[in-house]
Amino acid sequence: MSGHRVLIALRGNEVAWRFDKTAEALVCAIDDDGTVTSQSEIIFACYSAEDLCEYVLAHNIDTVVAGGMEEEYYHYLRWKRVDVIDNVAGELGPVLERLAGGRLSSGDILFPQGEG
Repeated sequence: MSGHRVLIALRGNEVAWRFDKTAEALVCAIDDDGTVTSQSEIIFACYSAEDLCEYVLAHNIDTVVAGGMEEEYYHYLRWKRVDVIDNVAGELGPVLERLAGGRLSSGDILFPQGEG
């Protein structure tokens, strides 16, 4: 995973609930040992899955993390050999930690457990 580049679709400090309804993303590089070596937040002018896909391909992103993703964009990114981890919900910190450790999977819900 040397030089592995990741884009996480964001809404505030959480994974965006829809890939096509986000205008912000975190782009990071992760080393083989799970160290996040760089992070930068990207702000797009408007909500556009097409713009996000174009950015992913133009910047050699290896993996995209998002909440829901329309099938059309999922299959397009997979066809372009981009890994997609979708149906993820949670705050950025735990999601990034699990991703860096190679343990993030589609369908993961990573919100703090409340006292009950």
